[in-house]
Amino acid sequence: MKGWMYILLCSDGSYYTGSTNNLELRLTQHQNGEGANHTKN
Repeated sequence: MKGWMYILLCSDGSYYTGSTNNLELRLTQHQNGEGANHTKN
């Protein structure tokens, strides 16, 4: 199974790291406020 590790720069200047096997879906979830608590704001 192929997977992705990613780093997001959040609006407060902090970073969020994550991993997924569906990068497009996961990034969409973060953008829609459905991601981790740290990235919802």
